[in-house]
Amino acid sequence: MKRILYILPVIFCLSCAVSKAPKEEFRGVWIATVANIDWPKNPKDHIEKKKKDFIEILDFYQDLNFNAAIVQIRTAGDALYDSDFAPWSEYLTGKEGEAPEGFSNPLQWMIAETHKRGMEFHAWLNPYRATIDLDTTSLSEQHDFYQNPDWMVKYGKKYYYNPGLPEVRQKFSKIIEELVTGYEVDAIHFDDYFYPYKVKGEAFKDSTTFATYGLPGQNIEDWRRSNVDSLVKDVHYTIKKNKPWVQFGISPFGVWKNKSTDPKGSDTQAGQTTYEDLYADPLLWVEKGWLDYLAPQVYWSMDYPVASHKKITTWWANTTPNTNLYIGNGTYKIKNNPDKAWKRNNEIPKQLAFGRHQSNINGNIFFSAKSLIGQHEKVTQKLQEKFYKLPAQNPGPLNHIKRTVAIPAVESVQKHGNQLKVCVSHSDSIPRFILLYELNSKTQEPKTLIGTAYLSESQDLGCVQIEYKGKYSKKSMGLVIRDAYGNESQTQPLEQNPMD
Repeated sequence: MKRILYILPVIFCLSCAVSKAPKEEFRGVWIATVANIDWPKNPKDHIEKKKKDFIEILDFYQDLNFNAAIVQIRTAGDALYDSDFAPWSEYLTGKEGEAPEGFSNPLQWMIAETHKRGMEFHAWLNPYRATIDLDTTSLSEQHDFYQNPDWMVKYGKKYYYNPGLPEVRQKFSKIIEELVTGYEVDAIHFDDYFYPYKVKGEAFKDSTTFATYGLPGQNIEDWRRSNVDSLVKDVHYTIKKNKPWVQFGISPFGVWKNKSTDPKGSDTQAGQTTYEDLYADPLLWVEKGWLDYLAPQVYWSMDYPVASHKKITTWWANTTPNTNLYIGNGTYKIKNNPDKAWKRNNEIPKQLAFGRHQSNINGNIFFSAKSLIGQHEKVTQKLQEKFYKLPAQNPGPLNHIKRTVAIPAVESVQKHGNQLKVCVSHSDSIPRFILLYELNSKTQEPKTLIGTAYLSESQDLGCVQIEYKGKYSKKSMGLVIRDAYGNESQTQPLEQNPMD
């Protein structure tokens, strides 16, 4: 009987997941390129194989109604795009500094393929990691290890950029500006690596830099945090001065502080923490308005004793109400972790259901892309049926700018099965989404979102494909334009437009 009483609330919670699906919900997936975790599968693969594999990832998550891909384009002082500030990544070409043959603009291609599926593209960068190991013989001459050796700090089994040097921050701002102005990214994204995770018995050798730049009366820990704060502030400024609709998000380690060292911390016993060990203070960044979203990595199971997903998720929801909050879920642990909770197919569904019932949580990001593709079909089925049956809009940026969005001027609509080809003219100079709705039969107002498409900054006449599931007639559908700030036009019923 006790077991039945325990199970009933869980079943009820899961059954409510579909009905309580919010209008806006971030559904993202991390596509890791470091060590070829997700893509490319092998840097020596032919270009067509690389493209096929990337499209396979996008198609899988599009079918799950995900609306964002967070793609790693800088792993360790390198770039998966042609940059003035970093060499080509070995994970793309097999040799650092070597351009990909027959793949002249891979980042532009990845962005276009992502947008083609109605998904946002978030450019994921690691700011401070300079190398993956201590073997520097494979580094390009254009790598900062050779160009700016005085910026490097050897720690553990890697080299890192020294965060205390102003010139390191200045260069990184140039990297961000190059990306934001040169590519149609929807967001800049950092992961949890700021100062490195601590190595027992080893000191991070930045005492000389601290002596030069530390303020009177400031200890080295606060100085290190101030360096990371300055980086975050500078990146936010660089993004917004160029394209204010482009978002900035950070995915910190899941535990800010343990309650044992600070009453404001979470009821956890994490061995290292974001604030004390990585010298990162996401609570300050949220308070200052430097972020559009925060995505803490809460990769533990619901009731894991030292770091409960339930407790940590609740803590972030209660502590950071002034930002879009997305929870990072460790799908890579399914059937692949000593914690017995991960042997069950309902661990991730339980986490999603719990998050949806927290008032300040706006979505989720899965790590990593390959964790569900071709495996764990029962988990994927649960996600499809219980949580992601229908599309959802992406939450808008924190600095929501109100503006009027014109009703879409639909030039033509072609319907083939469950796909529409829609051509829309517009005069906006910022990116936007076309939202396909099922309409209320009486009011002709949007009822249910059934499909999305992306219109780029440069398209004066946008012709896009919108795929949708279910049977809908022309009379039952309408279009809405939604700009990158989240402002929406009035509805344009499709029956009032020409059908080719």
